[in-house]
Amino acid sequence: MNDQQKSVVIIGAGPVGLAAAAHALERGLNPLVLESGPQVGHAVRQWGHVRMFSPWKYDIDQAAGRLLAPTGWNSPEPHHYPTGAELVERYLEPLATRTVLQDHLRISSRVTGISRVGFDKLKTKGREQARFELRYQNGTGPKTVHADVVIDASGTWSSPNAAGANGLDAIGEAETRDRIAYAMPDVLERHRRRYAGKTVAVLGSGHSAIGTLIDLVRLQEEAPGTQVVWLLRGDKPEKAFGGGANDKLAARGELGAAFARLVAGKRIAVEAGFKVTQLSLQNDRLRIAAGTVCSGREVIADELIVATGFRPDLSFLRELRISLDPALECPPMLAPLIDPNEHSCGTVRPHGARELAQPEPGFYFAGMKSYGRAPTFLMRTGYEQVRSIVADIAGDREAAERVELVLPETGVCSRPVVESAEAGCCGGPAKLDATACCVADEAAKAQGAKGCGCG
Repeated sequence: MNDQQKSVVIIGAGPVGLAAAAHALERGLNPLVLESGPQVGHAVRQWGHVRMFSPWKYDIDQAAGRLLAPTGWNSPEPHHYPTGAELVERYLEPLATRTVLQDHLRISSRVTGISRVGFDKLKTKGREQARFELRYQNGTGPKTVHADVVIDASGTWSSPNAAGANGLDAIGEAETRDRIAYAMPDVLERHRRRYAGKTVAVLGSGHSAIGTLIDLVRLQEEAPGTQVVWLLRGDKPEKAFGGGANDKLAARGELGAAFARLVAGKRIAVEAGFKVTQLSLQNDRLRIAAGTVCSGREVIADELIVATGFRPDLSFLRELRISLDPALECPPMLAPLIDPNEHSCGTVRPHGARELAQPEPGFYFAGMKSYGRAPTFLMRTGYEQVRSIVADIAGDREAAERVELVLPETGVCSRPVVESAEAGCCGGPAKLDATACCVADEAAKAQGAKGCGCG
């Protein structure tokens, strides 16, 4: 089959999935986007109240922008920081409704399984020549579609991590679910009545937790009975404050600095080293316990917001031959670049088809899902991923290997590094070693070091 006639099914109509479709159309491929939600950008709409860290200049994929240009679309001001709702309204919706992409999109279509036509997971001979078979569910029942290539950009929003510190649900978590919200509820507007005047505990130390805690302090100013408690598993709250003025994404740096001021000003009660083990109701309030029954701590609250990250849903991929890092559940070649245990700079060098390909030829992870359980994913990273993947699908190996993206530094490293202003965090991106995340790591690996040389 001619590469230019390949059919590509893309799972997920978020920013990265739609960008993949735009690149596929430019390459003369035949994309089909399957979105489980009732509208494009379904996950983004859930955090529509949140202002993004990156301005518009980082938020619009180049191929998508080229699709939109002939429609009379007005490109947003490049230095403005959009909310999730603005991202949908001013970019994703026009892309899905005013360009040829609208003919390649099916919404309310949840993928439930993927295999090879005539092949189960065990059968090998001739497998690479068989097309993919995708089963999906919509309002009229189960459907099937065949494809030459599959890009899974379905994200992780629908699979939040549990409150339990060991990766499992805390004991009693299911029974107290009506007192728990996950990720980033809109505490100032849509969900205001749920939280105003209540004692609200927030579990987590990432950007989602910090943003929610800041919003709860604002709610406290308007509803004085509101009490805010920060539960974090680690024992160093200052790690959540970020890179401040050194962060090249100014909004992200400002968020950490603002949060640090609130903590220093005692506006937020801090419970560090708090590893949740059990949740229960006590006199119609939520008892959040850490440790054991005999020697533990507890916090009594009305509501708990769990902002401890996400994990990928792998259930519909069981008939595919995929390889994942055992800890992060991401493609193995990507793991050394993003593992927070080894490297905390947050700035991941651009990567693409080579790092994201799987043992199942023609199947790729992209976007947030490609990071598995790792944090600190940037949308711009996803755009570079799909540009490279689609070039690889089209047989343009040179473009697939080429780096067309320079990412902003976070200003956060796990250890001090002496460097020039031009070098960037940990000496900047690796020059030669594809498994190295930065210059410092590359130098360490050249000397035989294991793990991350800047950790």
